[in-house]
Amino acid sequence: MYDLLVVGAGPYGLSIASHAASAGLNLRVFGRPMASWRDNMPRGMFLKSEPWASNLSDPAGRWRLDAYCAEQGLTARHAKPIPVEAFAEYGLWFARNAVPEVDERTITRVAAGPGGFTAVTEDGEEVHARTVALAVGVMPFVEVPQALRGLHPALVTHSSHHSDLDRFRGKDVTVIGGGQAALETAALLAEQGTTVRVLARADRLVWNDVPPPWERPWWQSVRSPHSGLGPGWKNWFYSERPNLFRRLPEPTRARIATTALGPAGAWWVRDRVEGVVELLPGHEVTAAAAVPGGVRLDTVSRAGAPHSLETEHVIAATGFRARCDRLALLSAELRGTLAALPDGSPAVGHGFESSQPGLFFAGLVTASGFGPAMRFVHGASFTASTLVRGVNRRLGAAPATGTVPAPVSGSRSESPSPVRR
Repeated sequence: MYDLLVVGAGPYGLSIASHAASAGLNLRVFGRPMASWRDNMPRGMFLKSEPWASNLSDPAGRWRLDAYCAEQGLTARHAKPIPVEAFAEYGLWFARNAVPEVDERTITRVAAGPGGFTAVTEDGEEVHARTVALAVGVMPFVEVPQALRGLHPALVTHSSHHSDLDRFRGKDVTVIGGGQAALETAALLAEQGTTVRVLARADRLVWNDVPPPWERPWWQSVRSPHSGLGPGWKNWFYSERPNLFRRLPEPTRARIATTALGPAGAWWVRDRVEGVVELLPGHEVTAAAAVPGGVRLDTVSRAGAPHSLETEHVIAATGFRARCDRLALLSAELRGTLAALPDGSPAVGHGFESSQPGLFFAGLVTASGFGPAMRFVHGASFTASTLVRGVNRRLGAAPATGTVPAPVSGSRSESPSPVRR
C-alpha cells in the first residue's frame, strides 16, 4: 500500500509529487503530464501570468521556468508573456527532472477502502493508498450556460475543448464570455480569417493594464507591490497569504473567490480585439436553438431589449464551476461523505484535507477555501508544501523538512545554472 496516490499531473499534481518524493513518501502519480495545457488550449495562446509567477514547485527551487527557458534559449522576462506551448514543455521538463515516474493511465474511480483508498485505472488495475491527493485541474468543472446545454457539439463547444481552431476558418463564430479565454480565442479566430463576435453579459469589457516595471522607486513598490496575481496590496494578500485568507469568515471568502480578479483581457490582446472583432457587451443569452446552417441565439440587453442573431458555431468561454457533484471519479459513497461549502466545492482544512480523512484536494476546487491564487499556477507552490505536510500529519510521520531532494531516477538533464530575473 502506498503512502500517497497523486491523481493528476498538471502543475499542482506534479508539484505535490515533487514535494512528496522529497519528504520520503512512498507514492504513485497518475495522469498524462500537462494534459490540459497540451490538449485544451489552441496554438498561439500565451500564459497570462508573469513568467516569474508561473513556476512549478520543487522543494529546492531548482526546476523553475526561468531555468528551463535559459536551457532552451528562450526569454523569461517580466511583462513578456510566455507561449502556452513553451509552458507545457516546461511542465514536461519539470516532470522528467523533479518527479518520480508518472503513470500516464487515467484513474477512473477512487473509493474508500481498508486502511485508506482503492483507485482503479482505465484498464482495471487496482491501486491501494493510505492517502489520495486529487489534483484534477479544471476539465471536470467545465461550465456552459443553461441556454446552450443540450445542443450538439457540432454547434456548441466550450473554449477548453479546442487544441486548435483551424476547423473554423472561413466560418461565422460567436464567442460567449468577457474574460481572457474569450478574448484571446476571438483574437486567434479573427487572425485566421474567421468572422467572429464576442457576446458578454458585462456592460463593458475590462482590460488589464501593462504591469509596472520590475525595478522601480521604492515608494511605488510600497504603494502597489508586485505579486503573483498582479500589482496591489489586495492581490499581494490573495497571492502570498492564502493561509491567512482561509481564516476570513466564510461569506467573505465566498464573495472574494467569486468576484476578485474577475473577467478581464490581458493588455497584449487588446489591440488584437478592439476594432477587429465585433463586440456585443451587455447581452445575455436567454435561449438557443439549432437552425439550418447553425444556431440562433436569443439575447436580452441590460435594458431588457431582446435581440436575436444567427451564427454557425458558438464557443462558450464561460469558465469552470468546481463542485463536489462533478467529481465523477469519486465513488458515490465517497462523494456523499464530503462536506461542501455553499458554492458546492469541498470544504478543506488548513492542510487541504477534506472531511473524508486522508482525501486531499488541490487547485481550482480549493479556491473558495484558500483564495484566488488557487485558480492560477502560482498557487501550486503553497499548495504542494502545505498539502504534503498535511499528508505527513495524517500518516503520523514527521512534517516535511524541505530538504534538497535526491536525484530523480531517469533525470534527463543536469540542473542548469540559476538565472536571475
